[in-house]
Amino acid sequence: MARASRPVSRRQAWWLLATALAASLPLVPQVPPWLSLATATAFIWRAALTWRQWHLPPRWLLVLLVIAGTAGVVLQYRTIFGRTPGIAMLVVFLALKLLELRAARDAVATALLCYFLVLGQFLFTQTIPTAILAGLTVLITTAALLAASDDRPPPQQQLRRAALMLAQALPFMLLLFLLFPRVQGPLWGIPQDRFSAVSGLSDTLSPGSIAQLSQSDAVAFRVRFKGEVPPQSQLYWRGPVMSSFDGRSWRVTQTSGAYAEIPYAGVGASVDYEVTLEPHGKFWLFALELPATLPPNSALTSDYQPIARQAVRNRLRYAQRAWPEAVAGVNETPRMLRDALTLPTDGNPRMRAIGAAWRTQHGDDGAAILAAAEDFFARQLLIYTLNPPLLGPDTVDEFLFDTKRGFCEHFAAAFVFALRAAGVPARVVAGYQGGEVNPVDGYLVVRQYDAHAWAEIWIAGRGWIRIDPTAISAPRRVSSNLAAAIPAGEGLPFLARADLAWLRELRHRLDAVTNGWNQWVLGYNPQRQRDLLATLGMSEPDWRSMTAVLSVLCGGVMLGLTAWILRKRLRIDPALAAWRRFTARLARRGIVWRTWEGPLAFAERAARHIPTHAERIGEIAALYARLRYGPAPQADDLAQLKTRIAAFKP
Repeated sequence: MARASRPVSRRQAWWLLATALAASLPLVPQVPPWLSLATATAFIWRAALTWRQWHLPPRWLLVLLVIAGTAGVVLQYRTIFGRTPGIAMLVVFLALKLLELRAARDAVATALLCYFLVLGQFLFTQTIPTAILAGLTVLITTAALLAASDDRPPPQQQLRRAALMLAQALPFMLLLFLLFPRVQGPLWGIPQDRFSAVSGLSDTLSPGSIAQLSQSDAVAFRVRFKGEVPPQSQLYWRGPVMSSFDGRSWRVTQTSGAYAEIPYAGVGASVDYEVTLEPHGKFWLFALELPATLPPNSALTSDYQPIARQAVRNRLRYAQRAWPEAVAGVNETPRMLRDALTLPTDGNPRMRAIGAAWRTQHGDDGAAILAAAEDFFARQLLIYTLNPPLLGPDTVDEFLFDTKRGFCEHFAAAFVFALRAAGVPARVVAGYQGGEVNPVDGYLVVRQYDAHAWAEIWIAGRGWIRIDPTAISAPRRVSSNLAAAIPAGEGLPFLARADLAWLRELRHRLDAVTNGWNQWVLGYNPQRQRDLLATLGMSEPDWRSMTAVLSVLCGGVMLGLTAWILRKRLRIDPALAAWRRFTARLARRGIVWRTWEGPLAFAERAARHIPTHAERIGEIAALYARLRYGPAPQADDLAQLKTRIAAFKP
């Protein structure tokens, strides 16, 4: 109780202010500006109180500030419950707790609040920089907690002590991380609001929508192939299929049903791979055309679009197999074909007239109409660009005959419109095309600027056929990458630039590190834990066996640390050994050192018995006390202690 009531010293206050600042700064982007400003004001106030040694504010003022801070959070979020309101309340409490630091128990409470705020950082982001910053904050907070009980050591020594304590706890953390039963879901996330704003493909395709998305360097998903990576021209990652057209935008329609199994037969060699999909907030999964298997808890729509049972709000890993040469939809239903022919009643008259002419010339021969459409698009000399001009109400006509400049969605939408105008079923497929293999870890990285749209045409007897109209005018987009197809002078996403070799190498290394973090730390899910335990011989672990293994391993680590500490203590404490030699010599004169007796008190008692040696006894006791209990012993104190004891012969 006496220690708990000891007042907070000036050095302890500085330690707590530093750890509060370290815990609060990463949360500035997550809390409203007024709260960041109020917190900064409280920190400056606390610093002035410590520097000037002023009196703490009265309790009635702190009560009013608590009420004001709580009211501000309630007005901002309409509640005090939830992730962001809860973190905001903790920031308020921490800022005000610094203004009432009176006793050591207040210092301990402040340090514990900082620990909670460190955990709060992982509710918003779980990147490697976040983990490093959190580790540094934990180190500072632990040092502040040590200073709350003993503030005499200098900051460097406090940090070393804190680092040693955390290093000793590291084996237990690793054991618990690897063996404690995992729960399905993200490591720290809260699914309902963790991915409220994510980027990616939409279920609507309008002129310019993918062109805007192509400016993003964000990773869409990563792929590891079990064999060789297929050629770039075969890497079509199927996503949302859009059949509904309102004259300007294409939309995903509600399909008539979903397949629990693949409805078409495999043809040719298969391709096996594993996808690590970043969260995008939609239901669809991306698969290499055409998917031969379905991930768990997923289905295949009637237009062969893989979808998950729940929206993808967490990073998702699934194994897949593809049949690049598979034939689908040979016996397509009349309803699907009817949906793939529907057009608005008016709009784009020039393309309608050309489509009608193809229909008159070739009749029901879908293959001949398709060939005519491909030849027509090749003769238009269309330009592939990231900066397409704005289009009016007749988007297809203006693109094909007036501007002649567009991105992949312009090509795909115009081609599908032309085929439908000629009476051939067609639809737009959105997804991603290509990707870049990281030479460091071998993963194929598909980014948002790889987003693409193409056409799918139904031909009697052949089913649905993929046709990429972009490849007709800009074949390098499909065979190479986005940078190779864009005209010189147009702005590219920073990571898509190919002229900076050092940047590409650095990006590959950083991306490999990030991918490893995602795979083995954030992606350590129940399945990965079961796989690890299976390699250790535990094929079907239950809670009893897991508890036994954890207990044995943690007990072994504890015994090992105890043995190391005892050995280190005996090895690095020569001052105590020298003191025991000194007291043994005095014991032969009848002056026995009691273990509960301090060195200075013992020296005073020994000096009374041997007054002729009082000065030397006092010097030896003072040296030993400084070595054992002093804040900063001198480098040569131990050598002097040994020399004086060796020369002491009472």
